[in-house]
Amino acid sequence: MTDQVTGTVRRRAFAGALFAGLGIRGLYARAPKPRAGATPVREFGKTGVKLTIIGQGGARLALLRRKEEARLHVRHAFELGLNYFDCAHSYWDGHSEEVYGDVLCTVRKQVFITTKSGKRTRVEAEQELHASLKSLKSDYVDLWQMHGIQDQKDVDRIFAPGGAMEAFEAAKKAGKCRFFGFTGHHDPSVHLAMLKAYDKWDSVLMPLHAADPAYLSFEKTTLPLAAQSGIGIQAIKVFGNAFLLRVLNAEECLRYVLSLPIHCAAVGCSTLGQLDDDVRFAQNFKPCSATEMEDLRNRALTAGPGGLRGPALEYWKIGGVWK
Repeated sequence: MTDQVTGTVRRRAFAGALFAGLGIRGLYARAPKPRAGATPVREFGKTGVKLTIIGQGGARLALLRRKEEARLHVRHAFELGLNYFDCAHSYWDGHSEEVYGDVLCTVRKQVFITTKSGKRTRVEAEQELHASLKSLKSDYVDLWQMHGIQDQKDVDRIFAPGGAMEAFEAAKKAGKCRFFGFTGHHDPSVHLAMLKAYDKWDSVLMPLHAADPAYLSFEKTTLPLAAQSGIGIQAIKVFGNAFLLRVLNAEECLRYVLSLPIHCAAVGCSTLGQLDDDVRFAQNFKPCSATEMEDLRNRALTAGPGGLRGPALEYWKIGGVWK
């Protein structure tokens, strides 16, 4: 997974340089710095919390390689006014949480920190939460999530006696997490199973982008039920792990996703320039019309390797192949 993440972010940077003359990413190279504190907010489902419509994705901090650079990056995100910081205990072998803890502990009440556990039993999940809180230098996490739900076996284990659901409910009752939800990017039908198995979720996280409707679509399958339930909805894979930057610019990618009925998007910024770009795009956001949305979907169909679509582009979904 680390090699895939590394390659993805390098591709995003490469796409910006390669297509600078074509307006793909380099179009914004000389744009003014974004205004601090001007990013729009949306109420996060039923939680009553207002989050900036984009936030820093914790997985990408691994690409900075050194903690000091990662700390500077996170500090810059906060100084720009972002209050949504996505993470997982597994990111960067735990270092992403440590960076968040180092930078955000002094402004803890001003930010919304998420983390995730990939454990499926109560005991293991509780142990991982303890480690996360220690790294984050906090006695609670705002949103704790069941990480990377893959298949029905995961669902069954989570809800079995002694399963992870017991840990999540206990943590919320004890004040160790304010809210809890689940994440995944593999199979939208499994997201549906999770939503139908439990009616007290606070949130869900799923991949949403302009190419998604063409193959095992979370937008078509999972998003409507999540929106109907009123829970907080987070988007990932906004840029299609950089593949979409072959045919769309970064602002178009972000504008498409923010035009969906979501509350926030975790964006994979790994340079200060990318972060500035994405914050500026969010600050200038105007919803796409139905015609614009359809145009972006059609253009996204040629973004995969060799112009391929479906599993050749979305390798993270069931049946996908990494190329």
